[in-house]
Amino acid sequence: MLEQVSPSFLLFVPIALFTVAGACGVAFSRNIVYAAFSLLACFVGMVGLFAFLSADFLAVVQLMVYVGGILVLILFAIMLTNKISEVRRSNPSSNIVMGGVLMIVLITALLGVVFGFPWTVGAPQPFAATTETIGRAFLGSYLLPFEVAGLLLLAALLAAVVVARKEMTPAEQDGKGGTP
Repeated sequence: MLEQVSPSFLLFVPIALFTVAGACGVAFSRNIVYAAFSLLACFVGMVGLFAFLSADFLAVVQLMVYVGGILVLILFAIMLTNKISEVRRSNPSSNIVMGGVLMIVLITALLGVVFGFPWTVGAPQPFAATTETIGRAFLGSYLLPFEVAGLLLLAALLAAVVVARKEMTPAEQDGKGGTP
């Protein structure tokens, strides 16, 4: 029976289980620090899945942006939060029964789709770098949507700064060296 299992399947299953275990750790951890480290495991598992699918560009972007940037930002925010050690339950679970019922319904629907769809199996293709194709698409036919997305992200960043900025009263401005 083991000779019928392909080596790619033997590589895929541990990576997928590692990713799902990290996602479960995020969802079910009651400690926010453990949830953040579980998110790290989930992101690293996603890097492995992208690499397994020969999506080299997505694997590197996932590693640099999510693992290297966003997750580090989340960890710094958690570690720099005042009185984090005094929090007893930072990720409370409410209505576990309804969540369990919803989970069973979703898993049943997903398994029905996976096992009910007539999947076609093709011959494995050799590895081909995708970075050049994506770069040509971004700087070719998708240049305008790419630039519009960049401008929208810039506008969202500026809006977040304006919303997060603390308004100072005139008394605070005078105490900080402001002019009366």
